[in-house]
Amino acid sequence: QGGERNSYSSKFISSHFGFSQMPTSSVKDETNDNIKIFTRVLDGLLDGYNRLRPGLGERITQVRTDIYVTSFGPVSDTEMECTIDMSHAAPPLNNLLASKIWTPDTFFHNGKKSIAHNMTTPNQLLWLEDDATLLYTMCLTISAECPVQLEDFPMDAHACPLKFGSSAYPNSTVVYVWTNGTTKSVVVAEDGSRLNQYHLMGQTVGTEKNISTSKGEYTIMTAHFHLKRKIGYFVIQTYLPCIMTVILSQVSFWLNRESFPARTVFGLTTVLTMTTLSISARNSLPKVAYATAMDWFIAVCYAFVFSALIEFATVNYFTKRGWAWDGKKALEAAKIKKKDKIDKMSRIIFPVLFGTFNLVYWATYLNREPVIKGATSPK
Repeated sequence: QGGERNSYSSKFISSHFGFSQMPTSSVKDETNDNIKIFTRVLDGLLDGYNRLRPGLGERITQVRTDIYVTSFGPVSDTEMECTIDMSHAAPPLNNLLASKIWTPDTFFHNGKKSIAHNMTTPNQLLWLEDDATLLYTMCLTISAECPVQLEDFPMDAHACPLKFGSSAYPNSTVVYVWTNGTTKSVVVAEDGSRLNQYHLMGQTVGTEKNISTSKGEYTIMTAHFHLKRKIGYFVIQTYLPCIMTVILSQVSFWLNRESFPARTVFGLTTVLTMTTLSISARNSLPKVAYATAMDWFIAVCYAFVFSALIEFATVNYFTKRGWAWDGKKALEAAKIKKKDKIDKMSRIIFPVLFGTFNLVYWATYLNREPVIKGATSPK
């Protein structure tokens, strides 16, 4: 969900309000008088008002903007979008003025869906400052495009952008600037995160390169929301089951090499389990053409499980040959039976290799600072 507060300087309103201390004995009557005075001011405020852009033909209109995010999330990996609810609490001068004066034509460049808050009344507010500056407030729901790179999934981090600017006015007529610089122009409420799979690490603001068209150049204002994925869910749902399946496949090395049914069940069951885990892990991700960190882990686990099945087939083959040669070629049969050493070696080699792989894998991905792709350094 999303919203925005735009403030812009204007000289077309020159109303001045004078206040004086009132006697305490007539507060009620004077309050009524003040209400009448303000009512007259508001009624005459727009008399003769020119609804064209302020400073048309004379100067560039500067639109100062900042964002207060009341709710950020959820973020969809499959749709590659995030939902932002932005609003700014400002007391209104008069709700009706918002529809009668010139307001910036803010356009969200990466917005897939934008909804203006209209319950219970349109959330468009105006606030008139002492220096005749108008603060224009909008409350919006924004579903913004958030491209994600999943090579490091699920130890990945991303920067979801929010891009906006004027849709019709080039830089020669209207310029957007951040009200409070690059540090405080975008604020997220302390309890505004609505993310189950991510940590909201912070936000940065800036501007992108100008877009050149036949009408002139347009500046794009950008706000990046930096996210880091929570790995706990995937450890429970994918990593631990994969590790346990590999360990289970290696139990067959400790069974008698002549226990064909038991070893067959171990081999086939673990292979099918790894296949199921691989398919389910991919269902929650967009269909990307490259392998993620989880894909590599599952692939290696699958290779260990499949290798354990091949090891059983090899031992089984030589065992049957040993039976066939009993009484005929005792010497050769005795040599063949020494193949039970394969099981003994596998009991050591497989766990050591799998443990080494896990050590390298987790050290590589957990100690590496994820690359936040798509982020623009504030200018």
